[in-house]
Amino acid sequence: MNVSVVLFTADLRLHDHPPLRAALDGSRQVVPLFVHDRGVTDAGFAVPNRAAFLADCLGDLDAGLRARGGRLVIRSGEVVREVCKVAAEADADEVHMASDASAYAHRREERLRAALEADGRRLHVHDTVTTAVAAGAITPAGSDHFAVFTPYFRRWSDEKLRGPLDAPRSVGVPDGLGSEPPPSRRKVTGVSPGLARGGETDGRKRLTAWLNGPVRRYEDRHDDLAGDATSRLSPHLHFGTLSPVEIVHRARRAGGAGADAFVRQLAWRDFHRQVLAARPDAATADYRDRADRWRDADEAHDDIEAWRAGRTGYPVVDAAMRQLSHEGWMHNRGRLLTASFLAKTLYVDWRIGAEHFLSLLVDGDLANNQLNWQWVAGTGTDTRPNRVLNPVLQAKRYDPDGTYVRRWVPELEGVEGPAVHEPWKLKGPERSALDYPEPLVDLSEGLARFKRARERG
Repeated sequence: MNVSVVLFTADLRLHDHPPLRAALDGSRQVVPLFVHDRGVTDAGFAVPNRAAFLADCLGDLDAGLRARGGRLVIRSGEVVREVCKVAAEADADEVHMASDASAYAHRREERLRAALEADGRRLHVHDTVTTAVAAGAITPAGSDHFAVFTPYFRRWSDEKLRGPLDAPRSVGVPDGLGSEPPPSRRKVTGVSPGLARGGETDGRKRLTAWLNGPVRRYEDRHDDLAGDATSRLSPHLHFGTLSPVEIVHRARRAGGAGADAFVRQLAWRDFHRQVLAARPDAATADYRDRADRWRDADEAHDDIEAWRAGRTGYPVVDAAMRQLSHEGWMHNRGRLLTASFLAKTLYVDWRIGAEHFLSLLVDGDLANNQLNWQWVAGTGTDTRPNRVLNPVLQAKRYDPDGTYVRRWVPELEGVEGPAVHEPWKLKGPERSALDYPEPLVDLSEGLARFKRARERG
């Protein structure tokens, strides 16, 4: 076989890349191809933060290929048409790509396979490229997926993972194939000012630094809002600049309680993907219907806008929302708190919050984002669907001295001690001097409203 095409999607790396390895093993030359998919753009997923990070990733991938004698071919348009066009131009016999969990990815794969077969070419789809354990690889008796994480995690932990693959030493690419230049972050407008840099080079440096020390403290400190003690690898997992399989192997070699806790989070990521693969409508519909009568965008307009702007009057919620706006990323504990506040304390439809997160999150993964929102809203896989996270108690527990709040809510910089989490309790001139809003709702009133709604349902 002379030529194969490797379609890169959410796997923008050279290390541990099964589709690329299979193509190199079976062909004399390969075409590393990325298509700016019009379907993704039209669906609203190509938001500025992810577009900027993607530009970094594509530039780094192209540089890595050129260092090995190859290059990245970039096209724009309808993905099936563009892949078939490139395959015809290169006279390729096969196309290799990674599997994915979303309904859109499944439809894309089916259409691409049919179109290639009509041209006498073959499509090979590879698992465990974007996950450590493939969606659907493990199932409980009588069901096509696990609905509860703990039994899933037991089975997931027992799975024997394939070994990571080295990056290729050389990549031969056919001459004469036209390509767009790699995009530039500088040309993307509306990017969060604190957005991290993307690309496999940066991702691998971050992973090594994380496993060489900080991971040991992860079990004890992963909820420390001010300590910033999480890996921040989620954007690299979303774009596939790091391999989940390789991360699990390396974390297990590092050993210890912190590494174990970190690996558990990677299992959560696979768990959500196997749920979405089996129930693709969970991206927009309640996984478990609670007969909620959520307040919609019109009814709760002012509350929603205050939540988006970080002006709810609850400092830890506002701090997390402002971090999201500035960095395009948010601490996981902050994600839980802000989601609970919107969906349960304000009783606003979880889809409104999920959409806002996807408009900013650089790691805005459909499975993780939507199913985590459903978990918090009590319509997903949570076995305690009526739990409500109290933002004041949570702030006192996970930001006891208020460092995180003061970092992101400068209006409260001068407030000392625990009062920073309850500024409405300040009296007289001390309170009137603050340019900070009163709480949108009393927590007890919000809780009562939510309970009444669930009882009616």
